[in-house]
Amino acid sequence: AAAGRPVDEEVSSDSEPESPSLGRRRQREAAEEEVEETPQEKKLRLAKLYLEQLRQYEEERAEEEEDTPLTDLIGDRLKEDVLEQKGRLQRLVAKDVQPPDPASIRVLRGHQLPVTCLVISPDDKFIFSASKDGSLIKCKWEVESGKRLCVVPGGKKGTEERHLGHASQVLCMAISSDGKYLATGDRNKLIMIWEAATCRRLHIFTGHRDAVSGLSFQKGTHQLYSASHDRCVKVWNVAQNAYVETLFGHQDVITGLDSLSRECCVTSGGRDGTVRLWKIPEESQLVFCGHQGSIDCIQLINEEHMVSGADDGSVALWGLTKKKPLALVREAHGMQDNQGLQQPYWISAVAALRSSDLLATGSHSASVKLWKCSEGFRKLEPLWDISLVGFVNSLKFSSAGDFLVAGIGQEHRLGRWWRIKEAKNSICIIPLKRRAAPPSSEAPNSS
Repeated sequence: AAAGRPVDEEVSSDSEPESPSLGRRRQREAAEEEVEETPQEKKLRLAKLYLEQLRQYEEERAEEEEDTPLTDLIGDRLKEDVLEQKGRLQRLVAKDVQPPDPASIRVLRGHQLPVTCLVISPDDKFIFSASKDGSLIKCKWEVESGKRLCVVPGGKKGTEERHLGHASQVLCMAISSDGKYLATGDRNKLIMIWEAATCRRLHIFTGHRDAVSGLSFQKGTHQLYSASHDRCVKVWNVAQNAYVETLFGHQDVITGLDSLSRECCVTSGGRDGTVRLWKIPEESQLVFCGHQGSIDCIQLINEEHMVSGADDGSVALWGLTKKKPLALVREAHGMQDNQGLQQPYWISAVAALRSSDLLATGSHSASVKLWKCSEGFRKLEPLWDISLVGFVNSLKFSSAGDFLVAGIGQEHRLGRWWRIKEAKNSICIIPLKRRAAPPSSEAPNSS
């Protein structure tokens, strides 16, 4: 504070004296002290709370769909939730997606340097983005108006002690499933925790020994996973402002990370050629091999399947029970002529509409591609190309699947191998319209 640094809490993983298991046990004990109830009472309370939230949500839907009884809507939703938890839910939406109209794509400007990462708030109302300029037009873009509601400018190198935001390139970000916390990670080894509603910085997490390249909150919790070029994964409890544990395994820099509801996460390991599934409670990992180049991006589709992309131009579909890809598309974005040499376009971003058969991939091939996963995740079929000039450094579907957001830069998020001068450092919002469902062929009930 004397040096002018904003007063908030700094947590270091280096100073954690206790074992991971002891740290987790203390977290559980602290949580149990807050609510004095038996495990059975807690389960019952949470189940009642969930059913009440579900009833309110489906009541709103029932008003729009007057012909469908509320009990049917709730029952269908519960069945979907069970399948989703087991990783077996696959909503078949890709066949109905129509080619986006180029004129309908909205471009939001504000970052001075390439956009490196973005997230969409759980309610689909806001987009947060970050850049190589260190800024977070944090970015609370309001989706309806495109208005910038909050900007945290980036600082220059050497101003870390007195600057509110990042003073180096921001490489990754994540938002908690309740929309409360936003986490950002930079090339200067720092993780910053923000209050998403106000863009107020709450904590700084330190301990990584190289650039922080991946962040993800476990769905339904405030447990945060972070990955770094130092080749390790760290676990944090944001609500308790606490470090939990560190996991090792990758032989090269980690380039991406994702997680869902289970207490595990997946990572892409750059040039070590592996994708890994980390089981946090067991402190164990599963290793998957299939790409031939540097694996630069990864995302879970559901609890049992994931998609990854590499600089050899390939896109891979994985099942968590198989060590090799279920499907692999080589040269997914075609070939480029680089100083007389033919090379595949690097896959720089992948996205999945959760628990569906719709995927998106990005490169610097002047287009974003939409893909359909065939049933059983055994095949990837190309759907549409969406023209976008520049490096596609980040892709995210909205929760409802009605729009796709791309973070565009003149350079790749991890380096400066090429520069596309005609590209605009920007956020592109791509509306996704679906064909109307055909009317039911069933005869009306005569009784």
